[in-house]
Amino acid sequence: MEIEVKLRLLTAAAHLRLTTILAPFHLKTLHQRNLFFDTPRNDLSTRRAVLRLRFFQNGVTAASATDPPRCVVSLKAKPTLVNGISRVEEDEEEIDHGLAKECVDSPSKLSSLESRVLKRVREEFGLNDFLGFVCLGGFDNVRSVYEWRGVKLEVDETKYEFGNCYEIECETGEPERVKTMIEDLLRENDVEFSDSNMTKFAVFRSGKLP
Repeated sequence: MEIEVKLRLLTAAAHLRLTTILAPFHLKTLHQRNLFFDTPRNDLSTRRAVLRLRFFQNGVTAASATDPPRCVVSLKAKPTLVNGISRVEEDEEEIDHGLAKECVDSPSKLSSLESRVLKRVREEFGLNDFLGFVCLGGFDNVRSVYEWRGVKLEVDETKYEFGNCYEIECETGEPERVKTMIEDLLRENDVEFSDSNMTKFAVFRSGKLP
């Protein structure tokens, strides 16, 4: 179970203000390409599950500029997002970057890819005898990561085809306490925010900004 605080930054100016404030605590910046897959019959979506390939491109900091490209496959299921606190069942695994790129070009190759996560998808969703996967599309995300007051903050600029969204996230086992800490930081620095009420995938599927 992944538990995260998720707060939406209401404007690009709020995002810039927050990243400026957090600059002394900056660890790295990640450039992510997120692509989503389902069956032609939407077997995963109808059961509140999401299959994602996340490609990590070279970052812009000294710590990440030399990192090789990576890809992680993840299965998320039964998400809830209430009062800015997200809970979702998640399983993820790093897979070969080159093979993952081939699956983007030919999604049917996901059916035979050697992967613990994809094996779970096939078995738990009864997909052993089906026509394969299709790519639903996706979006880019620039994630700035900070170590602040004992927690890791992730500040996102998500770039959809229909516009950009901004969000601050923090994975934690104490979501109520950490949410209060982050809210205090934002209010003290006049950073406009609200509770997130949609996941990034839900925003992508809706085709419009929240």
